[in-house]
Amino acid sequence: MNAAQKSNSLVRAIRFVDLFCGLGGFRLAIEQVCAEQKLTSVCAFSSDIDADVRRVYAANFGEEPSGDITQIAAEDIPEHDILFAGFPCQPFSICGDGKGFDDMRGTLFFDIARILKTKKPQVFVLENVKQLRGHDGGKTLSRIMQTLRELDYHADYRVLNALEFGVPQKRERIFIVGFRDPKKFIWPQGGVPMKPLAEILENEVPDFYVASDKIRDNRKASRSNKPQHAEPTIWHENKSGNISAYPYSCALRAGASYNYLLVDGERRLTEREMLRLQGFPDSYRFVGGYQAARKQAGNSVAVPCVAAVVREVFAAMNWGEMPKTQAVNLEMTGQYTLGFAQDMPAYQIKEVAK
Repeated sequence: MNAAQKSNSLVRAIRFVDLFCGLGGFRLAIEQVCAEQKLTSVCAFSSDIDADVRRVYAANFGEEPSGDITQIAAEDIPEHDILFAGFPCQPFSICGDGKGFDDMRGTLFFDIARILKTKKPQVFVLENVKQLRGHDGGKTLSRIMQTLRELDYHADYRVLNALEFGVPQKRERIFIVGFRDPKKFIWPQGGVPMKPLAEILENEVPDFYVASDKIRDNRKASRSNKPQHAEPTIWHENKSGNISAYPYSCALRAGASYNYLLVDGERRLTEREMLRLQGFPDSYRFVGGYQAARKQAGNSVAVPCVAAVVREVFAAMNWGEMPKTQAVNLEMTGQYTLGFAQDMPAYQIKEVAK
């Protein structure tokens, strides 16, 4: 193999862990971004306590995640460059004594923190519900950020809305991004044109998804004096029983009633439609019944929103196509399995067999 052939055969692999992995939305996002940047991603470890979720994940990615992360020692988790965690919106019991890391014991965030403390990945991306920002008057988020600082990470947070990143779903979630070294990280601004609902909805669905006559009549009665829409809408019933119709979906919720969201006030969303609202490709497969699918889709992340964050992480880390000067140096030395550079020690460069 000559020098030119060796240069073309270089593949860089970014190793990541996928905690509280759910359906694998984070994994889909980093795989998408790596494909754009001509990089290779390797899932070093994944975990989720839900056995149904693990089966779906295995059906789509060819590997079954580990189980309860609270029972897995941090030392047993493989080395990785980036940690992803859409940790559950579990109620935090923090007494507010300013104890930082110790305050987190008993919460699932603590399991993220102990892994960061032990494995020290270069970057992490966390996701949670928007309400985390105001929980306990802001003290909970303040304690989380304090803990991350104690672990020597430079971290920031922002609430992002999936509706701004191309999917027809109003889904506001808080993202927390942290780097071991100071980096110029720019939060994505959104502004991506929304895909119309007509491109999300299936043309024909079985009667199983159609709401009862009573539900449909009640919904239509509540909207009888409201403007009618020519394009498809999703009708949303809030906690007060008020019905709104939008050309997009309100946030999918794992624990919502079956009639929380109805297409044109008539029927429930199908499994495929829920996945599309989260930005999943049509090649993604569900395994299991409708109730499990609703829960899993409602707990997932919006892939395009995560991908936008990951792109900015890659830009901040200068992860992308290899500089030509470095490729030339590698050709001259013949070194094809080594650390990338001092500021990016976890990159791996491998020679791909022809």
